[in-house]
Amino acid sequence: MQEIIQQHLTGERALYQASDSHISYCTFADGESPLKESRDLEIDHTLFRWKYPLWYSKNVVMRECTLFDMARAGIWYTDNISVTDSIIEAPKTFRRVNGLLLRNVDMPNAAETLWNCQNIKLENVSAKGDYFAMNSRDISLHNFRLAGNYSFDGCRNVEVHSSRLLSKDAFWNCENVTVYDSFISGEYLGWNSKNVTLVNCIIESLQGMCYIDNLIMKNCRLQDTTLAFEYSQVDVEIVGKVDCVFNPKGGVIRADHIGELIMDGRKVKIDQTKIEAKEIEKRSGKAPWENG
Repeated sequence: MQEIIQQHLTGERALYQASDSHISYCTFADGESPLKESRDLEIDHTLFRWKYPLWYSKNVVMRECTLFDMARAGIWYTDNISVTDSIIEAPKTFRRVNGLLLRNVDMPNAAETLWNCQNIKLENVSAKGDYFAMNSRDISLHNFRLAGNYSFDGCRNVEVHSSRLLSKDAFWNCENVTVYDSFISGEYLGWNSKNVTLVNCIIESLQGMCYIDNLIMKNCRLQDTTLAFEYSQVDVEIVGKVDCVFNPKGGVIRADHIGELIMDGRKVKIDQTKIEAKEIEKRSGKAPWENG
């Protein structure tokens, strides 16, 4: 294996088509695509300061590296890459990547990151930025922390464990999403999706869990959540109170307490949904904006 140690590298395609190399304590300064079409690399303690560092690469192991802001659009069309104990400041990282592991990674500017990727595993990762993980599939997340709207749009086969998501419009147009032991805060959660399961979760949402085909919730708590379940096919179990249930399409809703139950027979077949609640404070046949 070739050793490339403590070098300051500049210019376009500085190490073009590098293979079977160990790159350590190096800096890739100005110059696009320094490791384009590379193969079989071990990279550690290395700084990336310019655009497109790893495109069309294969079999890359990165450890204790930093991608600065200008290393944007950094890792595209690359297969089998792991990044651990690193900071990725650059936006638009990871497009059309197949086989990605991120462990102990911080992404403070993760706008438009992780698009159209597959076979993804994230462990102890934090990210901030809108449109995270659009159209990606086969995703496993453990202890993931996100602050950014419109996340996971169009994703397939997503499993989330022990995570915290602050994300408006999360999990839209998705299929096969399962979330365990997590907190999600954001308006319009899960619209237009199919096969969404939430287990032991805390959800805070306005008009959340609507337009879902096959929504399952087990032992979940809905905190300050209103106008939930519109046009969704549901099998949900809520601990405590849900502030407002609005026109579910069918199924069963179990809750300790419902603040307001709105069932409009003009919009849904009321007898298709079974409501099991110890207390329902108010019942209505119209949405609040239709009254008066």
